[in-house]
Amino acid sequence: MKKVFVTGADGMLGTEVIKSLRRDPAISVVTSVIADMDITDLAAVRASLEKHRPTHLIHCAAFTFVDTAEKEPLRAFEINAEGTKNLAFFCREMDIELIYLSTDYVFSGDKRDPYVESDPTGPINVYGKSKLLGETYIQALLEKYKIVRTSWLNGLGGDYTRNFIETMLRISETRSTLSVVNDQTGRATFTFDLAPMLVTLLDVNAYGVFHVANGGTCTWYELAKEIFRIAGRNDVTVHPILSDQFRSAARRPTYSVMSCKRIEQLGLRPLPDWRASLREYFRRRELVAQNLNLPPQVAPSPQAMRL
Repeated sequence: MKKVFVTGADGMLGTEVIKSLRRDPAISVVTSVIADMDITDLAAVRASLEKHRPTHLIHCAAFTFVDTAEKEPLRAFEINAEGTKNLAFFCREMDIELIYLSTDYVFSGDKRDPYVESDPTGPINVYGKSKLLGETYIQALLEKYKIVRTSWLNGLGGDYTRNFIETMLRISETRSTLSVVNDQTGRATFTFDLAPMLVTLLDVNAYGVFHVANGGTCTWYELAKEIFRIAGRNDVTVHPILSDQFRSAARRPTYSVMSCKRIEQLGLRPLPDWRASLREYFRRRELVAQNLNLPPQVAPSPQAMRL
């Protein structure tokens, strides 16, 4: 039987990973949040892993606030790099297989065709640099690791109200006209598609770096347009703008589309097209709202989504 330790168990991805793991009766799940184990505390990491002795560790905990990372770089590196190094060190000592969630932001965005796993990295913001250093520590310390780079993540777990979909819907409650960046292209990805793939990867006899994202590409503007179309919000007008017209602390790569052919070559089914998964997002969101007797336009609270 596998015993899988999940960090960041209360996050947007972590909650979905736990659901997927618990569907398999052959897997024992250990959940961890910062109150249980601060990954930046080496002694706490050692004590927790020695107590539970997992066979696998899925590392979802991260400092994910891209703009805030520019203002708090030490904190971003402490969590994303040094915290990851702590986990990798004891995974080596205890022979634990590690799956680490990384990001498309490890790339510069200079390419105009999809990035493959072996392409040179070159992050242009603190968040990307901190996640890349986490990758570097893992590659230096471990042989049995799987670095999973994903992108533009949305889901209904954790404090999901911060995700792009909910942010767009929330802003539209007080503004009928929105301006959204149209010169950054990537692959929108959904936690309920990504999480089962992470569970599948537990059984894959291959290591290294994997790109996993939903099918198709879009800009943030195109994603926003589709959000309002599916939501039936014909009253909202979305205007395309350039990144230079949108003030943000962090630079984003203009092109961060990743090729996911490696997982297909391993015989794994690729994730669905992002448009289909966006519709599924709204279907799931509405079901939860109905169960809580909320109007469809009201987002259920993060606490309710954990039920």
